[in-house]
Formats: sequence, structure tokens, C-alpha cells
Amino acid sequence: MTGFIRRVVTGHDDQGRSIVISDGLAPKLHANPLRPGHRSTETWKTTAMPVPISRTEPEPTLGPRTIRPAPGGTVIRIAEIGPETDAIRDLPADKSRELFKSMGNETASTYGRGGRHPMMHRSESIDYVVVLEGEMTLLLDDQEVLLKTGDVVIQRGTNHAWSNRSGKVARMLYVLIDGCYDPELAAVLGHKPSADEIR
Repeated sequence: MTGFIRRVVTGHDDQGRSIVISDGLAPKLHANPLRPGHRSTETWKTTAMPVPISRTEPEPTLGPRTIRPAPGGTVIRIAEIGPETDAIRDLPADKSRELFKSMGNETASTYGRGGRHPMMHRSESIDYVVVLEGEMTLLLDDQEVLLKTGDVVIQRGTNHAWSNRSGKVARMLYVLIDGCYDPELAAVLGHKPSADEIR
């Protein structure tokens, strides 16, 4: 099932001239019945830094869904988040972990382990987040911030959740960049890197 965002990808022809190599809907849509009203599409992913740029490369978004980027990688994702329902607010901790498992990282969920909302999670990444349409509430451990169209959040590996309390669909842009906790912060968080985080 394709996404809902038009994606134009540029590249090079045999003579090195710039060309459009694809123009259409992003090829993959993610939705989950445990999170009604939410759908997202990854528009591009990278797996190294610096990013190799070649004339041809395979479609990077068709692999497994992940919350965080690959080591040294990035992800750009656009999501539509419907108004929060009782089904989300009342989601038990085991179902929250199941939802995060379907997104590629069950251990990201912090609900039931200090997180105060079923969508609370932490990932070792820097995320640039833009509210494209609507309103969204950013939940942190002890704070909330109401965000409106055009607002930008720089999310720096914190425990957080996104809650749509507006009654209307919100559209969000996320650019996720692989990160690595400083050893001092990792010790405070009690964070032990998983096998895929050890570099």
C-alpha cells in the first residue's frame, strides 16, 4: 500500500545531468489498528554518514519499519495523527510495547516503566519535528508544550509522546538522525546500548 505524500526523487543520467528518477506517491504506508487515526509514510532513509550518492540505488523505504534510523543513518517521515481517543489513552503497557514492536523497536516504549502516556518512548536520535498542519501536544516527563502549525521541535533523545487533543487531524514532519548518548547522560538514564547501537 502506497503512502499519501507525493515524492520527487532526483538523480543523474549517464552523462551526469540532473534528472527526475521518480515522481509519485511514496511507496510504503504504515498504519496499525492499535493506533487508530494514525498513518505515516517514510519518504527516504539513509544508512551511512556521509551519505553515498550514486547514479542508481535501490528504493530505501521498502525494508522493515524502524523507529530510529540505522547506525549513521537518517529517516524522513510524514505522519497524519488523528485526534487522540480513549482507545489510545487506555492502551495497556503490553499493547503499547506491541505497537512499538510493529514500528521496529519494542524497547523504545517507556509506558509502564516511567512513561506517563501509552505513546511515551525514547530513541537515541536527534529528531527535527515540524507541525505542518493542525495542533499537537508534546508530552515530556513532567511538562507539556502545545504546538501549532509551523512550530518546530528539536527532540534530543528525550522520553516523549505526541498527543493530538485538538479534535482535528494533525500532519507532522519528522527528520530523524542517528545519535549516541554521551556516556555521562547514558549513566544518568541507565541506558545500556543494544547490539545495534554499539559502534
